[in-house]
Amino acid sequence: MPLNTRKPTGAVPWPLVLIEGQEKCGKSYACAVLSGSPKVGRSLWLDLNEGAADEYGAVPGARYEVIEHDGTWASIIAQLAAAKEEASRAAGKGDKPVVLIVDSVTAEWDLLKDWASSRAATSGANKRKLAQDPNAELQVSMNLWNDATARHRKLMAILMTFPGIVVMTARGKEVASLDPNGRPVEGTKEYKVEGHKTLAYDASVWVRLSRNRPPVIVGSRSVHAGIRPGVDDPQEAKGFTLEWLIFDILRCDPSKAHSRDLVEPKAERTPEQIRDEALLLTTTYQRIAELYQEARDATIETTTWEGSDENLAQMLYRIGNDRKAEASAPKVPAGTPAAAALPAEDAWHDKVQDIACPEDGEAAKADLRVSLSKKSITSERFEQVMAAIDGKIASLEPVAA
Repeated sequence: MPLNTRKPTGAVPWPLVLIEGQEKCGKSYACAVLSGSPKVGRSLWLDLNEGAADEYGAVPGARYEVIEHDGTWASIIAQLAAAKEEASRAAGKGDKPVVLIVDSVTAEWDLLKDWASSRAATSGANKRKLAQDPNAELQVSMNLWNDATARHRKLMAILMTFPGIVVMTARGKEVASLDPNGRPVEGTKEYKVEGHKTLAYDASVWVRLSRNRPPVIVGSRSVHAGIRPGVDDPQEAKGFTLEWLIFDILRCDPSKAHSRDLVEPKAERTPEQIRDEALLLTTTYQRIAELYQEARDATIETTTWEGSDENLAQMLYRIGNDRKAEASAPKVPAGTPAAAALPAEDAWHDKVQDIACPEDGEAAKADLRVSLSKKSITSERFEQVMAAIDGKIASLEPVAA
């Protein structure tokens, strides 16, 4: 594969702002103020278990719209996708940037945690445990946490590639420090943002609000912000507003801004999935060639199957040649008996030709199924021979009668 490169543009991408802090410190208020900025266009507010969207509409100058949803994950994702489409339309027309406010991502992760816990309660082991003790502590298995994380990543992919300004609110507070085993360490505390553990990594700028201290820019992914990780302390911002942060500090220029170039790794398919697609009668020779390359790229071409010494690469090569030959073979004229559609050199051709009555045909079908189970015949050849047998039996039915 040739090396693909391009020069960096240097343009500031649309910001994904994380604004977090203790209770009643002004997170939602700051979002409402941003919606009134003359530098932004349509503002959309997604309220997740906060219930503040209507009230903050009374903030002087606020002009946002509340996104309605029914609380289900499907509804939330659908509304976010619709908001992204609206932002794309605005950016395409050169309008002022759309603002999306998610209040809050703490509630979003709580929703997914509850979903994982509810699924855990239905497992066989946990059902038995609850039958013995209704108050028993349930174990949420790793596969359920992985499913919850996959849903969170889908939401974050929308926010990280949103063609406009996104502001996420989250709760943050000091909690007891934990040792490597998860036990509290007496007399020590640490600050924790409540949400998925990668939340701060995904944000392009991280702001912390407090009731008794000035706002602090904890960190930012920015060439212009002037905060050097490990060198500069978090910056206090006494005149803080989200408009000032986005347009003056981050220097986001709507005429040049772009969505983050986020290329998510794609999960490799299993050998069984590749094999099953190759065996479909509708899979073309060209597609077989792509599957062959996919298997080689994933270094799974040596997988063998139970009862067969043929590995995946050999199987794809053989099926590909069969499909190529079939594509170039002359078409059988309409009305030709089905048995004649089999090539004369096929071992099954003579068996089909020897069928003298429907009973012989049923016996041949049984023999054919055994061949398929032993993998001595491919599924596509099985279908062709079965059709030929059916055609031969149909031609014999008047004679038998």
